[in-house]
Amino acid sequence: MKAVPSRRLCAWALLALSVSCASSRGQADAAGSQNASVEAPGGAAPSQGEYTLAEDVSVRRLAPGVWLHTTLGSGDYKHIPANGLIIEDGDGSLLVDTTWNAQQAERLLVWAEEELHRPVRAAVVTHFHSDRTGGVPALTARGLPVYGLAETARLAAASKEPVPTRTFEGGQTLGSTEFFFPGAGHARDNIVVWHPSSGVLFGGCFVKAGDAKDLGNLSDADTAAWPASVARVQERFPQARIIVPGHGLPGGPGLLTHTQELLRASPSTQ
Repeated sequence: MKAVPSRRLCAWALLALSVSCASSRGQADAAGSQNASVEAPGGAAPSQGEYTLAEDVSVRRLAPGVWLHTTLGSGDYKHIPANGLIIEDGDGSLLVDTTWNAQQAERLLVWAEEELHRPVRAAVVTHFHSDRTGGVPALTARGLPVYGLAETARLAAASKEPVPTRTFEGGQTLGSTEFFFPGAGHARDNIVVWHPSSGVLFGGCFVKAGDAKDLGNLSDADTAAWPASVARVQERFPQARIIVPGHGLPGGPGLLTHTQELLRASPSTQ
């Protein structure tokens, strides 16, 4: 894997010039989470900011310049919804997490180009599990870079999952977006993605939805390190307005508090 040498990924600027585990969909509970509102372009009705691309792929506007994509798993993960983002940046966009499979990712790439008119220039995966990396082949087939931690590349290769093509360590920025590794939690390589102009923080599977009753898939988790990792996110991004979990409804900063409460209650952390 080729290491990215600087804190600001210059490749993103060049690309922009040349040409971007499960819970139910119930309401957030008393964890203090607030549902994120859907904003439609140009003040239009919210329904005009929602798109169904296939039975297993949907997109909705989450905030100015930020779109939430939700895809459904299959096989052992049938009907499990997974979240990601499409973040507008100039005349292109960044794909955050690549869906369960290449077909779903391709639908998002086509939608970003033909409907949003901001083609995806790059992608980032927030950890090595298949609900994050499954669509990587659709990006690489188009010659688009896919960023991830060096540890994500290593773990993905060892697990025979699609591997990101560009690696970095710790925190980096790409266009208007920051990637931050807070420490281990749901997985040893989980990162969060921060979009400061919208106040959207993508927590991925590191953050639990407001209606989650447990920590979900712990097969690769480090529950001892997880609480301190969440605290680092809370300290680094106090201005976060909308928090997006890997599965389930977006909410407010209460999702981080709720994740901490689940960690305290979990037998795995006792």
